This record gives sequence, structure tokens and C-alpha cells, in this order.
Amino acid sequence: MGQVVYLYRSLAYRNAAAEMLRKARTLPRGSERRAARRYARALRELAQTEAWLEGRLTDAPPAMQELRVRARR
Repeated sequence: MGQVVYLYRSLAYRNAAAEMLRKARTLPRGSERRAARRYARALRELAQTEAWLEGRLTDAPPAMQELRVRARR
């Protein structure tokens, strides 16, 4: 079931990114177009990050655990 939810979420991010790029192409050059392209790029990267995170363990790397211990002191 988890894989189905992941697949649905990943496809939703990719679809939103493609839709935002289409919208950006219709806009005239300027700040609004750049913002739309940045937003589309962020959505695409989020879909890739989701794929990367899906294969990772839930525990933080040892280096991060050491930083947390030091921060508590």
C-alpha cells in the first residue's frame, strides 16, 4: 500500500511541475515567469527527493546524531 501512495504522490508532483512549466512558457519574460519556472523546478526536485527518501532508512546518519548530542550539552 505504501508504494501505491508513494507512486501517486510522486506522479502528482511531476504533473504539477509539468503544468507549471507550461504556464511559465505562456507568460512574458520577467519576474513572474522566473518564479513559475523556479516553482516547477522545486516540484521536480521534490519528486526526485521523495524517490531518494523512499529508499533511505528513517534514522539520521551518525554524524547528525553526534551534532544532536553536542547541541543538548
